[in-house]
Amino acid sequence: MSRGDQGAAGPDGRFITFEGGEGAGKSTQVALLADRLAALGIAVVRTREPGGSPGAEAIRGLIVTGAVDRWDARTEALLVAAARRDHVERTIRPALARGAWVLCDRFFDSTMAYQGRAGGVDPAAVEWLRAFATDGLTPDLTIILDLPVELGMARAAARAGGHQRFERREPAFHHRLRAAFQEIAATEPGRCRLLDATLAIEPLADAVFRVVADRLHPRPA
Repeated sequence: MSRGDQGAAGPDGRFITFEGGEGAGKSTQVALLADRLAALGIAVVRTREPGGSPGAEAIRGLIVTGAVDRWDARTEALLVAAARRDHVERTIRPALARGAWVLCDRFFDSTMAYQGRAGGVDPAAVEWLRAFATDGLTPDLTIILDLPVELGMARAAARAGGHQRFERREPAFHHRLRAAFQEIAATEPGRCRLLDATLAIEPLADAVFRVVADRLHPRPA
C-alpha cells in the first residue's frame, strides 16, 4: 500500500481515487465500482472532492459556482486544500480505520492538474499544500479516465444542471488539463492507471474492475 500514515488505516481498508477532465464519467464509474465491491461483501464509502464532509461541501459551493473569474488559481488551490483537510480528517481516515474501501471522485491529482499544470500555480506550491492538507495520505490506486476534450465537453454540456465554473473555461485550459493528467499517469505508473473513457459505460466499468482486481485483489468478506 502507499497511503503514507498507515497507522490510521484498518488492515483491509483501501483508498481508490478517480481522476480526469470534465465529462470523463468519473461519478458513474465510482458508483458502478462501489456496487461491484459491495456485492463481494466489502464495506464501501463513496465520496468526492471538493466536498465529502459537511465543511468541505460548504467550501465546494464557493469553488464550483459563480463566474469563471470568481477566483484565481492560487485562491482555488487554497480553498481546495482547506476542503481536503476537513474531508481527510472527518471522512476518509475514519473510513479507512474501519477497514472500508474509500472510492473518491477526485483527490490531489486534480489540484495538480487544474490549479497547477493548467492554472499556472507552481507545482512545488501545490505539492506543499497537498502534504499539509493530507499528512501524506496517498491513494492505493488512482484511475485516470482519459478522453478527447471535445467529447468530454459535449458530455458535460448534456448533463443536468448546466455548466459549472471549470466547464466554462476556454478550450486551451481543458487541453492543458488533459495533458496534465496524462503526464501524472506516466510519471506514477505504480499508483496510476490511464483508461480510455471513450468506451461505453459497461465496458469501461469492466476495465476499471479488472484494474482494481489486478492491483488490490478484492475478495469476498
